[in-house]
Amino acid sequence: MRPSRALAAGAAGLILAAVLMATSAAVLSSSLLGEVAGAPSPGAPGAPGTTASIPPAMLRLYEAATTTCAGLPWTVLAAIGTVESDNGTSDLPGVHSGANAAGAEGPMQFEPSTFAAYDQPVPPGGASPPSPYDPTDAVYAAARDLCANGAENGANLSAAVFAYNHSDSYVSEVLDLAQFYSQTEAQTVAGVTAGGVAVAWALAQVGTPYVWGGETPGVGFDCSGLVQAAYKVAGITLPRVAQDQYDATTKLGPGGPLQPGDLIFFGGGPTDVTHVGIYIGNGQMVDAPSTGADVRVEETPTTPGASWGTDLLVGITDPAA
Repeated sequence: MRPSRALAAGAAGLILAAVLMATSAAVLSSSLLGEVAGAPSPGAPGAPGTTASIPPAMLRLYEAATTTCAGLPWTVLAAIGTVESDNGTSDLPGVHSGANAAGAEGPMQFEPSTFAAYDQPVPPGGASPPSPYDPTDAVYAAARDLCANGAENGANLSAAVFAYNHSDSYVSEVLDLAQFYSQTEAQTVAGVTAGGVAVAWALAQVGTPYVWGGETPGVGFDCSGLVQAAYKVAGITLPRVAQDQYDATTKLGPGGPLQPGDLIFFGGGPTDVTHVGIYIGNGQMVDAPSTGADVRVEETPTTPGASWGTDLLVGITDPAA
């Protein structure tokens, strides 16, 4: 059964916003004292900006640490960890050893004096003496820092995040990402995930060159290679070429609204499919168009039989059905 159209349509905008947020985070977000944090690799497991992209051990730490501060959502800690160090997976200076150019240390990017103010008591599994590079120590210290500066009982999360990093743009970025984590977690419970994960992963490949027969992140894709790779991340195995993908997936009847992740096929007819894109919402799709072009987002017709350049929209399918 296909999930609620209204819920999935809302997910499209959230997923696209999350990918744009992750992209801007890679370029614009600063660590505690200004060092640029690393962004998730497009080829990493889990969709950028979703809870699936957080290493399970870090996710458990975020959830456990918030039990020490009533009213502090784990999603806020997770958003800070994502912005600061891609949840401890970044190889930038200061994350695993030493300090960045501004003196910040560890996965939560603490200034040494700030960490020392919040490193006690040593949490279960923490290092002794406490270390800003130890994920357990760092996450629990971050929870204490936020709790002491407005997060307790949810009194003022904005003030708590501002105290962590004195930047209004940082506060907005962290709280927006935290809200998105909450929403995507709810959508995961509701089962609205496969198409959304495929969309988010495909959007993270925007700018990758078109390569005929390509199916490798950062190297190149053709249209069906991008679709196959995106749905593999979402846990669905599809055939390799566009015609076979059309033949193997559930056809949707005309007139119904599209969901994020639906596949749009083009060509001369049902037995002459030559191109496929992934619908992302708002009359747009992400696709690997042709030789000399890059993976991109572009407008698409949504009515079977409509013209698209010299081709026709042959049909729309749901790979998750």
